[in-house]
Amino acid sequence: MPKRFTPDEYAAGVLSGNRVLLSRAITLVESTLPFDQDLAHQVMEQIMPQTGNSVRIGITGVPGVGKSTFIEAFGNYLLEQQDKKLAVLAIDPTSQRTGGSILGDKTRMETLAANSKAFIRPSPAGKTLGGVARSTRESILLCEAAGFNVIFVETVGVGQSETAVHEMVDFFLLLMLAGAGDELQGIKKGIMEMADAIAITKADGDNIPKAISAQAEYQSALHLFPVNPSTWSPTVSVCSAYDKTGLDAIWQSVTEYVQLTQKNGYFQQRRQEQNLHWLKQSIRQSLEERFYQNEDVKKQWATISKQVSEGSKSPFAAAAELLQHLP
Repeated sequence: MPKRFTPDEYAAGVLSGNRVLLSRAITLVESTLPFDQDLAHQVMEQIMPQTGNSVRIGITGVPGVGKSTFIEAFGNYLLEQQDKKLAVLAIDPTSQRTGGSILGDKTRMETLAANSKAFIRPSPAGKTLGGVARSTRESILLCEAAGFNVIFVETVGVGQSETAVHEMVDFFLLLMLAGAGDELQGIKKGIMEMADAIAITKADGDNIPKAISAQAEYQSALHLFPVNPSTWSPTVSVCSAYDKTGLDAIWQSVTEYVQLTQKNGYFQQRRQEQNLHWLKQSIRQSLEERFYQNEDVKKQWATISKQVSEGSKSPFAAAAELLQHLP
């Protein structure tokens, strides 16, 4: 069994940038064991004053967009050209069923993973999106306390995971392909409304004209959306991870967005709103965990769930009956 550290030892290790203790601390916040959760809360309380000093960037994209290749190229650009320290985290609600893909992503990001100024963390195989999202949120804070000033939060699945990531980052980047076809429209619209920037990937070789054409189309489409509360106008750019082109324009968009929103107060307002959102999410999840761990609920669950599935008891009456067991 791995050695257990005290809250002081975990906190000191994280704050000093010790990667081993940072990884162990993230493993701690991912754990669902009551003892580990209590220890994790103590660690988080100690490191909180040293958090918040990063730019948190959510990155999502349609299947086949080359997300891992882009993240490695963009990450290396930030480490080399902008002299940043980068942490790459992932939120993967599919991992319980399929094993996910982030471990594969880590092996594909070989040069980024080998860089001493980068930290890549696979996501846990959580049973619920909420659980994975909670541990990712706490992982962001731990990485910030360890000195990482740019955080990538990658979505592996599509759909609900984008919304979860949007609620924990400052800037949301959507990667798109040129000429991907109408079959992606259902995915694009909801996510495009959340995007602060769109990057058309694989803009190299014969694909450059298509990418530039797609750039104009997406720019026109964005004008149809309501004005963002931040007053920021989302940008659309083209890039190539292969040729290492267009990465500077994407970072310029991030920089300009941060400058604008810090000046008009939206940056801090959004972070405060996100903190309250995560307070409510934590309460909801904790109550759900307490409910299912209740011994009386466990005893009655099989009988009542059978009655509900067979239609002899309404779900509402069943829920009210079971909830009576919570203090």
